[in-house]
Amino acid sequence: MKIALDAAGGDFGLAPNIDGALLAANAFGVEPVLVGPADKIAAELSARGVAGDSRFEIVDAPDLVAMDEEPAAACRAKPRSSIMVCAELVASGKASGLVSAGHSGATMVACTLWHLKRVPGILRPAIAAPIPTSRGVTLLLDAGANVDCKPWHLVQFAEMGVILSRHLYGVAEPTVGLLTIGEEEGKGNDLVKETFPRLKAAGLNFKGAVEGRDIPSGKTDVVVCDAFVGNIVIKTMEGTAAAIVGALKSEIKSSWRYRLSALGLKGPLSRLKRKMSYDEYGGAPLVGVNGVALVAHGSSNARAIAHALKAAGSLAASGMVRALQDRAAKAAAEAGAGA
Repeated sequence: MKIALDAAGGDFGLAPNIDGALLAANAFGVEPVLVGPADKIAAELSARGVAGDSRFEIVDAPDLVAMDEEPAAACRAKPRSSIMVCAELVASGKASGLVSAGHSGATMVACTLWHLKRVPGILRPAIAAPIPTSRGVTLLLDAGANVDCKPWHLVQFAEMGVILSRHLYGVAEPTVGLLTIGEEEGKGNDLVKETFPRLKAAGLNFKGAVEGRDIPSGKTDVVVCDAFVGNIVIKTMEGTAAAIVGALKSEIKSSWRYRLSALGLKGPLSRLKRKMSYDEYGGAPLVGVNGVALVAHGSSNARAIAHALKAAGSLAASGMVRALQDRAAKAAAEAGAGA
């Protein structure tokens, strides 16, 4: 399974991407296509003793879309940037999916406007962020692609989230919730109030309102909202988790008794850390485009990149994109018949 990796993307450059590609190849059998400046990638592979390894294909992409660049303008001006080349490889069938920890806006533009394009019938692709919960994984859509939405966009996010949950996590009948500020149907802003009845009538396993505190408990398998709210939720949860871990470490270090007790809890604490860490999930799928694309965290380490490559391979093999295309086509046909 060849997966294109934006080897130059991310906050820390080539090193974590190359390390992650090596880990994915060894642990998961993924064949990464390393996209970026060829000479620098070759040097990184040589430094790790895997120069010439047939599992690692190098595709030269001399340019990079920097994090401070306007994505549409940058993609237009840099057709040989690493993210544009990654998207081109997937569109041409030379790779089964892509992973990028670089500019998420550029990933959206490269996939949506240039190479993969939207699935016919999908109004707006969305970023589906996997959130570890006490019940498993909840998908939050949209987590960063569409700040301003209409009710029908949120309904499509729910439909895409259901398909993704089935194919990525094997949930037979995913439940759906609408993120708002109270349990009652009439609470929320105009977008929430107008979306609620549409979701009830959409034929989904809709469970009603979901408050922010319900997400970590896994009240529903899919939670929908606009990207302005969704991105704040994700960043708040990341910051809260980091603060709790930091405070716990500080408390443990404050006394030798606590340090001694922590030794007995090392196993459970390590398992909890893995379960709650985004490293285990790798990235957030960009759903609604004609191909598999994962948006990884900018500060992703090697483990996160490896798991993102694994997830991209799993999604490509699952038939998720075809299922989404079929659902969108069926919805369009039903809408035409209704009209």
